[in-house]
Amino acid sequence: MTRETEAVEANTLAQRIIRAPLVSDAGRASANLAELTERVAEEPDAAALLPLLQQAGPFRDLMLALADHSPFLWRLALSDPVRLARLATTVPEVTHAGIVHRQAEQFRRLATEGGDGVFRALRNERAEEALLVALADLGGVWSVDDVIRSLSEFADASVKGAVRTALSELAGEGRMFLPDADDPEAGCGVVFLALGKHGAGELNYSSDIDLVVFFDPECRPIAGKSDPATIYARLAQRVAKLLQDRTAFGFVHRVDYRLRPDPGSMPVAVSVRSAYAYYESVGQNWERAALIKARPIAGDIGIGERLLADLTPFIWRKYFDFASIADVHAMKRQIHAVRGHAEIAVAGHDIKLGRGGIREIEFFVQTQQLVFGGRRPALRGRRTLDMLCALNEEGWINDKACDELSASYRFLRTVEHRLQMIADEQTQRLPADDEELQRFARFCGFPTVKAFGKELTAQARKVQRHYARLFEEGAELATDAGSLVFTGVTDDPETLATLRRMGFQHPETTAETVRGWHFGRRPAITSARAREVLTEVTPALLAALGGSADPDAALVALDKAFGRMPAAVELLTILQSHESLRLQFADLLGTAPRLAEIVAAAPHVLDTVIDPAFADPVTEAEVLEKQIRDMTGIPAHFEDRLDSMRDIVRQMTFLTGARMLSGILSPAQAGEAYSGIAQAAVRVLLEGVKQEFEQDFGTVSGGKVAVLGLGRLGARQLTASSDLDLIVLYDFDKDNRESDGSKPLDAVVYYTRLTQRLIAALTVPTRRGLLYDVDLRLRPQGGKGPVATQFDGFIAYQREEADLWEHMALTRARVIAGDADLSARATQAIAALLSERRDAVKVRTEARAMRALIAESKGDDDPWDLKLAAGGLIDIDFLAQTLVLTGASDHPALIGRDAEGVFREAEAVGLLPSDEAGTLAHAYRQFNDIQQWQRMAVAGSFDVRAIPPAILKRIAMEAGSPSEQALLIELAETRQRVRSIFSSLL
Repeated sequence: MTRETEAVEANTLAQRIIRAPLVSDAGRASANLAELTERVAEEPDAAALLPLLQQAGPFRDLMLALADHSPFLWRLALSDPVRLARLATTVPEVTHAGIVHRQAEQFRRLATEGGDGVFRALRNERAEEALLVALADLGGVWSVDDVIRSLSEFADASVKGAVRTALSELAGEGRMFLPDADDPEAGCGVVFLALGKHGAGELNYSSDIDLVVFFDPECRPIAGKSDPATIYARLAQRVAKLLQDRTAFGFVHRVDYRLRPDPGSMPVAVSVRSAYAYYESVGQNWERAALIKARPIAGDIGIGERLLADLTPFIWRKYFDFASIADVHAMKRQIHAVRGHAEIAVAGHDIKLGRGGIREIEFFVQTQQLVFGGRRPALRGRRTLDMLCALNEEGWINDKACDELSASYRFLRTVEHRLQMIADEQTQRLPADDEELQRFARFCGFPTVKAFGKELTAQARKVQRHYARLFEEGAELATDAGSLVFTGVTDDPETLATLRRMGFQHPETTAETVRGWHFGRRPAITSARAREVLTEVTPALLAALGGSADPDAALVALDKAFGRMPAAVELLTILQSHESLRLQFADLLGTAPRLAEIVAAAPHVLDTVIDPAFADPVTEAEVLEKQIRDMTGIPAHFEDRLDSMRDIVRQMTFLTGARMLSGILSPAQAGEAYSGIAQAAVRVLLEGVKQEFEQDFGTVSGGKVAVLGLGRLGARQLTASSDLDLIVLYDFDKDNRESDGSKPLDAVVYYTRLTQRLIAALTVPTRRGLLYDVDLRLRPQGGKGPVATQFDGFIAYQREEADLWEHMALTRARVIAGDADLSARATQAIAALLSERRDAVKVRTEARAMRALIAESKGDDDPWDLKLAAGGLIDIDFLAQTLVLTGASDHPALIGRDAEGVFREAEAVGLLPSDEAGTLAHAYRQFNDIQQWQRMAVAGSFDVRAIPPAILKRIAMEAGSPSEQALLIELAETRQRVRSIFSSLL
């Protein structure tokens, strides 16, 4: 044996182990070790491990500790004794370097083993690295600095290996052209940046890796006409799948892409142009802090380096403006520093987010980097420990702060790794159970919980002391009702009393919810600016919620809204500035969650409430159309028109509901407004669709189109949630059927495609959301018929083939958009169809049978379902429609009216007794009004079991009843009268 060989053997992992965690259950540990020893004895390639397991010494002690404390590590050891032997008998640094190299080169397996082989190999290397790092860490072979560096290097290699694999796969599918197949990253046009602890080279043992993906649209490795954004997003998704999908072989890393710009709306892969535009316009201080640690690790590294260089003015501001200072102060308040030596409960303590935890040390460093790094380049490093030293060298902290915070950081990171080694879970919370905590203390090398707690508390107090000297204490809030304090983790008795006085029935839940906002538990409130504004507006916001019909339900609705919003800073700023809007929004949250959801999606709609025009409502379709056209303007692109229309309709729908809620509009007027908004949207989009369509396909000789609105739209009674019942008619010169564009089409195909585009313009969700649901089933032959109907064919069908229910539907049909000539012809033709003389007995018999079938299939016993319930709106509508179909031949004035108008006209011409006409008109108006309130207040079905009591109470009040129980009794009596009339007439 040579001297060099002896030196290498002396450096093996087993030779260098100097310590081991303390065993808690010696019997279990010994039994597990015996099982491992038996397996090793059966493996010739693991023979070198046998004496290490049988002879007393540090390695055997370490294996006993693993057998006792970590199911995850023990499973790795037991499942592959040869791997364990290899790790024990080689130099750990060399072994680690080999793992890292192989992991980065896994893509080369594609040619021989395919994607499954790469998938499996990535996980096998992760298992080997996890066991190696744990053995080196627990055995004292590596310091915590070595451990976090090794974990970060392996994560770099994993991402690089996955990126290379995904690039090679896309190239193999013909989606990309790679300049060098042997080096897929070269010229690939995309870079993966690591952020957080990974970017800093300080990754913990079992952690998510925070990645952001940027691509250069000027780099053109994309094949054909494929969209680079789509291809690179697919690449990012494949990388995530390669790394985080769990299989029988485990996983590699959990991947988090949410630190990219505006994750709520931007794709997973962001172009560098979009990134620049975002950071320069709306980039926030928390994003500056995140980018401090950003590091290019895979793909085209040059793109990442140029991006970070170009973002230097954003990250490192030379002059720190007052707004940013206030922003950082708000960030400080979110980690509740407490001066002095408050006790820290060890059981269940979160060593990352809790008092004196890892996050406080990181925040201590990062905020000073943000403040001073623009002027001091030495403070622009990524690693926490390095920057503590740099802050000390630059004179911003003294030697004691540097030494104590560094020592605390290393201690807490070590405890964090022990927690995560137990089950390979991303956790930072200590066990709450006494027995589990005792075991964990021994896993950390302490004989008792008391000894562990003493050291943990001492370290946390040091962190708190330095942190509190740098930052002010958490902000205290106060209102006229009393103090409101949401710092710390326990409830303040005075705060609970204040909340109770404000009207909250469950103040403990309220306090926990608000505390959660300040802790950043809702992503919408994680930005520095949002947190700053939240701190300032919370007292006034709670006061507004306390004055609503149901403060607790309103708070729950607001918390849910925050949970759905990508960012809440705009809403919070608006609420901060206007007391009237706070009160209005609180009312919406308590009694109209549907409107509150619109505000959550687009906070700027609240501006309409403080506009002087709010009190001057408009319901006329022509005026609403002019407003919408003025707001739409002339968009540069058709897609902009679609987005603009969705924004405008959402705003005007909200405005209509808010006016109804404020008593400015009656429910009937709101129905007219909703209908006018929908009609204008159809008209404007039809024009836009035609313009776009004609550019490619030209026009058809004599071609005309008209859109019929039916159902509630036709009757001008849309609700906030109604879909649009439409029929599209067209006509053309029969002697010249082909369009005259560059891509000529037969007239039937032409209008079919035109209609499909119109429906898509109305229904397809864009980045601004959904516009309307459209129902075309009332067209001839329903879902089996063509989407557009030639005018003559429509009239022939209605005369010769249509069922009675189709003629009943026509009683509420009107033209809402299209060419004037065809619209007039359609209006006349429908009137003529409805005026035809029919067998009254047959009409009534069929109508009664249809009503019975609806009741059988959909039920009619829900007293709050005013449409389907017996004696409800369907009964009333059927009565009105049969009156039209049986009476219009002699009384054409019945045509074109809503149900109430039909009853009044029927009374005037002697078709209905006055008392019955009055009963039906009153019921129709009452049911419609209540249904308008139901649909405005709540999205989806009106399930009374899930409706907050405040909403039921508000509906009852608007209906003139003292309670919902009284309203139900009144509605039942009205429905009974309607049902009696229905039975006698039909």
